Amino acid sequence: MAQMIPSKVFFVSGIGTHRSQLGSFENALRNAGIAKYNLVEVSSIFPPYAELIDKEEGLRELKPGQILFVVLARNSSNELNRLITASVGLAIPR
Repeated sequence: MAQMIPSKVFFVSGIGTHRSQLGSFENALRNAGIAKYNLVEVSSIFPPYAELIDKEEGLRELKPGQILFVVLARNSSNELNRLITASVGLAIPR
């Protein structure tokens, strides 16, 4: 079986509003710059020896339609003007 271990990692964030949850999620993906990729959710293990790069560099290396492995945090609400958040954290030991 082929090993698929990422060599580079980057973070994005996005916000989206819409009358439907699916619409708001799509808008958040667009806002984050990752709507044009096929997202596959994975667990939150940081790949050993992976290089942490900035968002712009990471997006430049991708092609539309490419499979993108993601650790995804998301939250949604149907309450107008409700402030909600979701986050992913990273701790790198020295």
